Amino acid sequence: MSDFLKVSRDGDVAIVTIDNPPVNALSFHVREPLMQALVELRDDPSVAAIVIACAGRTFVAGADITEFGKPVQQPDLRAIVATLETIAKPTIAAIHGTALGGGLELALGCHFRVADAGARLGLPEVKLGLLPGGGGTVRLPRLVGAGKALKMIVSGSPIGAEEAHAAGLVDAVFEGDLTTHAVNFAREIARKGGPFTPVRDRNDGLKETDLAAFDAEAADLAKKARGLEAPIACAQAVRNAVTLPFDEALAAERALFVKLVASDQSRAQRHLFFAEREAAKIPGKDLIKRRIARIGVIGAGTMGGGIAMAFANGGYSVTLLETSQEPLQRGLGTIDRNYAVSVTRGSLTEDAKRQRLAQFTGSTDYADLADCDLIIEAVFEDMAVKKEVFGKLDVVAKPGAILATNTSYLDINEIAASTSRPQDVLGLHFFSPANVMKLLEIVRAEKTAPDALAAVVDMARRIGKVAVVVGVCHGFVGNRMLAARGAESEALLLEGATPRQIDHAFTDFGWPMGPFQMGDLAGLDIGWRNRKARGQTAVIADTLCEQGRFGQKTGRGFYLYEAGSRTPVTDPQVEALIRDKAAERGIEPRAIGGEEIIERTLYPLVNEGARILEEGIATRASDIDVVWVNGYGFPVGKGGPMFWAGLEGPAQLIERLDHWHQRTGKDVFKVAPLLRRMAETGSWEVGAVS
Repeated sequence: MSDFLKVSRDGDVAIVTIDNPPVNALSFHVREPLMQALVELRDDPSVAAIVIACAGRTFVAGADITEFGKPVQQPDLRAIVATLETIAKPTIAAIHGTALGGGLELALGCHFRVADAGARLGLPEVKLGLLPGGGGTVRLPRLVGAGKALKMIVSGSPIGAEEAHAAGLVDAVFEGDLTTHAVNFAREIARKGGPFTPVRDRNDGLKETDLAAFDAEAADLAKKARGLEAPIACAQAVRNAVTLPFDEALAAERALFVKLVASDQSRAQRHLFFAEREAAKIPGKDLIKRRIARIGVIGAGTMGGGIAMAFANGGYSVTLLETSQEPLQRGLGTIDRNYAVSVTRGSLTEDAKRQRLAQFTGSTDYADLADCDLIIEAVFEDMAVKKEVFGKLDVVAKPGAILATNTSYLDINEIAASTSRPQDVLGLHFFSPANVMKLLEIVRAEKTAPDALAAVVDMARRIGKVAVVVGVCHGFVGNRMLAARGAESEALLLEGATPRQIDHAFTDFGWPMGPFQMGDLAGLDIGWRNRKARGQTAVIADTLCEQGRFGQKTGRGFYLYEAGSRTPVTDPQVEALIRDKAAERGIEPRAIGGEEIIERTLYPLVNEGARILEEGIATRASDIDVVWVNGYGFPVGKGGPMFWAGLEGPAQLIERLDHWHQRTGKDVFKVAPLLRRMAETGSWEVGAVS
């Protein structure tokens, strides 16, 4: 019928095959012939049953989100599902790969769903700041119950075929040729005869709903949403499925969807969706890439062990190197315990744990890294130490091996220059804990070869990281901007704000925690060592470190922590220290509001991002957003600092930055030329700057 949809016959069973690579999205050019085919097959007396299947590696993995926010071309998904529900003969969705979003909603329009054993099904729209807009919130509860539907829709996480079968979402699970099994299933169902009840008319899943328990769980989910609108709307839509007639619940779902799709939060989350995909696009990506099969990691401490686990989790064999047996065994023991925790939580089986641990080889001899394709050092953050490590690697690593540093700040061009193979050197800046945090800053040094860069970008995807390629400067993108964000933190303390007030301003904005609580979590001694190495000071933080107050690990930092607790408690001694240091400098404390705190911390963050773009350290403003959302906890619903700046209004940022620059004279408030141009053009494109 079209290039994107074919109709074939197996006897009296019609097979409608969608073929819209790469993920069979329900674009208009798919929906139009699909609607035509369904109407024709519905009215064809020679057809006893209809199977909807997909070509390629997956069933329909969602709607075409590039169409969101634009005038809807008919037929839309809702019309197609409504048409499916007018068909009296049995309709069967044959699901392989993933049935996500609009794909699952299409399947919910069928009488039956069969799946390949490896299939996954879900409604992930919440991750785009939306709710399912094609009836998913109303139909899914009718099959799996309101409680199960609530979990699936609010989390956005897909479930496997067996779980879906047990829940009543899938009617059969097959191994082997799914289409053949689906046709046989359809023929048998048709032979038995109807009537065949559409999902919209099934209420078994709703009969046992305990609304009080449902509301309690929804309230708990709302607390975890941290200001995001979509999870709350999802919960309301599922509740409507229980309390309202079908058509009223469907209309309410649509109204909520229309409201969300126009919201800044959904715009921000859709921006991030595309930004993450853009960040992985680099020049030379189509080159023949270097083969990466075996990994070497130098350093078995917290960071090195986490990096090693990230690679083992991605299926790589890892040689873990330490200076002696004691730290090596300690590191391997920590890895074992971390996997044991995953087994206890049910996220890993005992057998999977054994398989992961079998991928590790411990060593204290650099010669054992000779067969590695990629070697990453995670040793002490000191240039001399790094150069010593790379000098040894220069001798033992095979030709073409990629040599990477996990440095957070240091000049990778200088590290590369200490080797005879600078083309093989780059940065892989993992975030702690490296086996959990998604972000990976891939640092392109001056002489890094394109095929090495392309290889590690692909590798990052295999180990489940969100990769962003950045250039060399002190702190790269994330930590350089973090320094700008924190530049006024101590000044705010000395002028009258408390750590608690500043942290509250951040959490009110949407951050998971404020800068002082984060500092205590990470360890105040890390920043202290870095400041000392650069000849810098921070009067409050330095004094706390001199007193042995390093944060949670010592039970005292900016806050107090009771034994084993991560809950910060205000410490009168810290507040007294701040007042004393302010008095020494003749600073009279004053009341400081949340608005001023945001202006003096987040506006410089954006300003530094503009400088980073001007210098070519980041390729796109959206790359900066990906770094800050995935690595530093910038609120997802605000889309990252550069997207948020567009919503906030660049003119306002400039006016307030100018105000604070005149008042303080500090360079952190000196407006970047690109930010001024952004106010004029609405674009972060560097080429727009004269």
